[in-house]
Amino acid sequence: MPDVGYPAGLMNPFRPGAGHMPVFLAGREEEKKEFQRLLEQTLILENLVLTGLRGLGKTVLLETFKPMAVHAGWLWAGTDLSESASITEENLAIRILADISVVTSSIQTGVEYHNSIGLAASIETVERHLDFQALMQIYAETPGLISDKLKQVLETVWKYLSASGKRGIVFAYDEAQNLADHKAKDQFPLSLLLDVFQSIQKKDIPFMLALTGLPTLLPKLVHARTFAERMFRVVSLDPLSKEETVLAISVPTKGHRIRFSQEAMNRVWEVTAGYPYFIQYICRETYDVWLQALSEGGTPGVMPIESILRKLDTDFFAGRWARATDRQRQLLTIVAELPNCDREFTVQEIVEHEDNQDQEKPFTGSHVNQMLVTLTDAGLTYKNRHGKYSFAVPLMGNFIRRQSSSQHLVLD
Repeated sequence: MPDVGYPAGLMNPFRPGAGHMPVFLAGREEEKKEFQRLLEQTLILENLVLTGLRGLGKTVLLETFKPMAVHAGWLWAGTDLSESASITEENLAIRILADISVVTSSIQTGVEYHNSIGLAASIETVERHLDFQALMQIYAETPGLISDKLKQVLETVWKYLSASGKRGIVFAYDEAQNLADHKAKDQFPLSLLLDVFQSIQKKDIPFMLALTGLPTLLPKLVHARTFAERMFRVVSLDPLSKEETVLAISVPTKGHRIRFSQEAMNRVWEVTAGYPYFIQYICRETYDVWLQALSEGGTPGVMPIESILRKLDTDFFAGRWARATDRQRQLLTIVAELPNCDREFTVQEIVEHEDNQDQEKPFTGSHVNQMLVTLTDAGLTYKNRHGKYSFAVPLMGNFIRRQSSSQHLVLD
């Protein structure tokens, strides 16, 4: 039962969604301290990789880092890294130029124009802002490879920016796991990014990368350039503790007419395992039900947790589950029965599990290996650097077990 207190407005304070900033950000103090340490660098020796499963709040935390950086005297540039930005080296270079132009467009500088009109060519210097067109001109007129052009632009930017008193620029990119090299097409945008920033940082230019992405991000960086392991400080997000979960629920409702009881908050902790997105989702749905009861002159009742979980299954899990074939679902169901399915599991553990032996066609080791590769491509699993696998979707095991129960219908 919720605790009903004094009226303070009928509004829902919970905000599930992709990157929506919660009313109160619980926990993450250690992560903030680590980023603050990186901001104190005068020579950039470490860049940031913020990694974790979906629903852990990577995007929200990255947005929290932004005012910290600005307060410390840094400029902030960046955006989501779409797959289109990683198709070619040129695409990535233009993406970076577009992002940096947002913070440099107020800087006035002299740009040289080559005037070829008339009998003799001449060079004319025109005062203008260091906007996107100016950056693109520097880029276009620099000879060499795309990496040479991009380095020249970044070095030129710092030449003018260093006099402004700013500490440097943080290049913050979300969804960075979308970056990839394409050997078959002779395009290496991920390698380009690492090479360029390593080069300019060796020249004492304080431009720092802050990349967020799924756990596959760091292995991709290291695969592209082995030095990436020494170039980044990896911060892995974990679910919130029970105490942090309680704060995430209780602080936003402080002073509200409806508040969660301790029993209700304990129940949210049990079903969400501390994943911030699920906390926001469960609480918002619950709060909506309670607000509707009040608006109809009734009294808020118990948490409709089973109904909310069905809705969560449809909204969050069903689309991902639909990517799997029937045979892949059989394999995933076996994985969901492993006691360690929410952490890491191995091919051998799947093959040896008793539920596999009950199959008409038991899975062999080679078959499991092949299917896990396919499921990784579908975004349902991933392989870590120690050769073990994990679900790429948080609490996927719980969802699969619900599909096998009589309380839920299988979602296709």
